[in-house]
Amino acid sequence: MATFLHWIGRTAFKRRWLVLLFWGIVVAAVGAAAAQTTSGSTSAITLPGTESQRANDLLGDKFPEANASGATARVVLRAPHGEKITSKGNYASVATTLKNLAASSSRIATVSDPVKSGTVSKDGATAYTTVTYRITTAELTDRDHERFDDALSEGRKTGLTVEASGNAVATEEEGTSAEAIGFALAAVILLITLGSLIAAGLPLLTAVVGVAISLSAVTALGPVFDLNSSTSALASMLGIAVGIDYALFIVSRYRSERAAGHDAREAAGRANGTAGSAVVFAGLTVMIALVGLAVVNLPVLTAMGIAAAGAVAVAVLVAITLIPAMLGFAPERVRGRSRDRAEGRDSREAKAQFGRRWVTAVVRRPVRVLVPAGQH
Repeated sequence: MATFLHWIGRTAFKRRWLVLLFWGIVVAAVGAAAAQTTSGSTSAITLPGTESQRANDLLGDKFPEANASGATARVVLRAPHGEKITSKGNYASVATTLKNLAASSSRIATVSDPVKSGTVSKDGATAYTTVTYRITTAELTDRDHERFDDALSEGRKTGLTVEASGNAVATEEEGTSAEAIGFALAAVILLITLGSLIAAGLPLLTAVVGVAISLSAVTALGPVFDLNSSTSALASMLGIAVGIDYALFIVSRYRSERAAGHDAREAAGRANGTAGSAVVFAGLTVMIALVGLAVVNLPVLTAMGIAAAGAVAVAVLVAITLIPAMLGFAPERVRGRSRDRAEGRDSREAKAQFGRRWVTAVVRRPVRVLVPAGQH
């Protein structure tokens, strides 16, 4: 394996334009397939064999008009200060609001009556109604949300305080996702640690390539295999994590091989043969664990595990092929400030580095390290 990866590293370094073209074609092809996908993934989750799933199936058989997994919204209505929601005038406004809500979409199954359902507060000032849809949250359109908001606005015009919550209510998308924040933090840490913009950028760039391929593939295959909408989230999180991690292994090893005196191409081959072997082993281990989710025999977990394993596989392939190729475009600049520090130093000076001193201390006194570690 190490010999084969060494050959891949040297070849990718030499044929870097060809490798770059290959991955560019892959990204374009998978992206085009995702763009041609007309239907999205589903947000419905089924748990075969569980009591809750049997209850949902029974509700679907007995009351098909009320989808047990359908979107819902809870609308709170409050009378003006000092008045009761059940008074003649206010209740007429409530009835009008309920009518408008029911008419806001043809896919609404039920709109409960607060008086009949007993959802009026003890002081009579506040009540709430539950709006149930026949479709899931993911299937709601912008038009559905707009008409729902219009019905709420009409209710407010009558003098009532009307507010809504629930998964059927449109919410503003967050400007920055958790993945984006983590990606930015990783960039800062890599830049500080490696001391080179190029060295820090390579793991980030290859991670983006891997995640783009994985997410596009999940999007394209979503309608075919009825993948859940949460599948892509897991694939993206793992793809970013392992993509950066695996690429960093090879980049760091390349810098060490260059510091040891090897030329750029040989250093790329050696880095791929050593660190690349660890990347392949680690990737296979993670993939086996993720595919093992199928043992639980829950379709949603099986799909998420397989999709995430695919993202890890892509990250491994990108790391052992694209990283050596990208090193060929900046064989010296990727070394950053470590080049000047490493050249001219002997092995005794290198041992003075904090990392080496830490490892040396641990190896010399393993018992003192293991005892407190085992207590935690």
